[in-house]
Amino acid sequence: MYNHLETLRNYWGFDTFRPLQEEIITSVLSGKDTLGLMPTGGGKSLTFQVPAMTMPGLCVVITPLIALMQDQVANLKKLGIKAIAIHSGCNREEIDIALNNCLYGGYRLLYISPERIASEKFRIRFQEMPVNLIAVDEAHCISQWGYDFRPSYLKIAELRAFHPEVPVLALSATATPVVTEDIQKKLLFRQPNLLKTSFRRENLIYTVKKTENRDRDVIDIIKKLKGSGIVYVRSRRKCVEIAKSLGKEGISVAFYHAGLEHNVRSSVQQNWTVGKTRVIVATNAFGMGIDKTDVRFVIHADLPDSPEAYFQEAGRAGRDGQRSWAILLNAPSDKNSVQQRIQVNFPDLETIKRTYAALGNYLQIPIGGGKGMAFDFNLYEFVRNYRILIFTAYSSLKILETGGYIELTEEISNPSRIKFLLNRDDLYRFQVSNMQFDAFIKLLLRSYTGVFTEFTAIDETMLAKKANVNQDVVKQYLIKLSALGIISYIPQKRSPMVVYTEERLDEKSLFISKDIHQVRKTRYAERVRAILAYAETETRCRSQLLLEYFGEFGSPECGKCDVCRARNEAAEKKRDVAGMQEEILTTLGSGALSIEELAVRLNVNRETLTGIVQWMLDNELISVTEDRLLTGRIQRPD
Repeated sequence: MYNHLETLRNYWGFDTFRPLQEEIITSVLSGKDTLGLMPTGGGKSLTFQVPAMTMPGLCVVITPLIALMQDQVANLKKLGIKAIAIHSGCNREEIDIALNNCLYGGYRLLYISPERIASEKFRIRFQEMPVNLIAVDEAHCISQWGYDFRPSYLKIAELRAFHPEVPVLALSATATPVVTEDIQKKLLFRQPNLLKTSFRRENLIYTVKKTENRDRDVIDIIKKLKGSGIVYVRSRRKCVEIAKSLGKEGISVAFYHAGLEHNVRSSVQQNWTVGKTRVIVATNAFGMGIDKTDVRFVIHADLPDSPEAYFQEAGRAGRDGQRSWAILLNAPSDKNSVQQRIQVNFPDLETIKRTYAALGNYLQIPIGGGKGMAFDFNLYEFVRNYRILIFTAYSSLKILETGGYIELTEEISNPSRIKFLLNRDDLYRFQVSNMQFDAFIKLLLRSYTGVFTEFTAIDETMLAKKANVNQDVVKQYLIKLSALGIISYIPQKRSPMVVYTEERLDEKSLFISKDIHQVRKTRYAERVRAILAYAETETRCRSQLLLEYFGEFGSPECGKCDVCRARNEAAEKKRDVAGMQEEILTTLGSGALSIEELAVRLNVNRETLTGIVQWMLDNELISVTEDRLLTGRIQRPD
């Protein structure tokens, strides 16, 4: 085994770690439970991937972000690291094979979604796995004080009983002091151990602009700034509107939201990442896993739901350390919209129960059924069929999620997958006796590795091009080989999902505590009012304000945000005025002058001079003679 620096160099090609990475890795390798707080883009994934490859055994990574786990598994495989993922988009056969590979296949990292922890099948296999580390990404989800609480995270601590000697690494980019304490408590840390970098971003300039016309201001701001950027909005409709407005101004732009087809979203993100598109207008569906360091600005055209969300999204600017802008537009109507949001996000209990019943009927789940099962879910079809307002439905489902009844996933992009069911010798015999399949099987074996040990993602379009045939021909071959028991073929599927973490109950048995409902509503209100206070302040350094929210007190003013700049300009103006007063007194010391003559002597315009002169007269620093001339000699009455 390598030491951790050799591991970094041999697998990732880096000679040094980023700030705090090595401290976290050293802590984990010494067997300590560790909570690492690192800002967005700080390189959290290496803090568990490096130990996973430094120690013998298997690292189990728990994360709710399915797209992110898929990307990380794919990237690790490119580095020659055996990694695998289990989530709600996997079928029973895939899960069985993945668990067996973790036991017997020499795999180094297993990514799982949090609801998997409750599965008895997983727990039995987990006990037998050679676990060296339990890594918990997005660890703030375990805390009811956090902004994205998920009850399934509470079961993570139960895994410790199976491997009590194994350390836990918890990671978050946005945790307040209360949340960091709660994370360590909920994960049963043997002793407190918090490692964190400052959330201060020297290169990021925070700015709030008062606005009466968001669309116009977004256009004006982008015209003044250089480089690529993101504009965040709250609705899909606004995404399209602002993108069209920017396009009419000759700005290279695209829009991104969860309602677009997956291939469209992928194309939009890729074009922006490589610089073909300058600006992307998006809802908060865009952002996780962005691999673009040279984002020069992030504009929030609408007020976010919390300082945590704002800090994470704004933090996607300037990851390369170069000067970048985080700009928030603040309109007079924001104060009223905050109150509306609080009401919309927390429907009454009867509405939540009706939505729960409608969901069970929509998915055709009988009372008492559904526990542990995942179902494809189309929110828009659901609200259309049951005539529920979309915001009401979504908010009700999120409350049901925090109540522990269901889990909502983002859209899962599951490519087609295959696995050979025969060993190599039996497959060869099949090819000899079924020559019509021989060329296609050889194509599969040339194109993909690992197809005998695990389900492997395939691309039917790419196979069709290689074989110079229609894509439908490729699919027919795959279907026939699957029917003959030669391969297991799972066609491509893309869909958001609902996972029932408990059996479906009748409406009367569904219990959502009024107290808990009210507590969560109060906490949400506190967070959204905190971001409103940030937007409305004209006296506090914005960087200081954000840092204090996350528990960093005593940091110096940034000197760059709009509040600091305004204060500095006022101070500079005051210094200029003081200097001007001295010049006026010196000049008038040689004799009385009219204000016009004084302006010529000092080489300033009369308008600039008038205000200063009037102040000096009011404060008896100078006076006016009977001839209406200014003099430095104070005229006292006899």
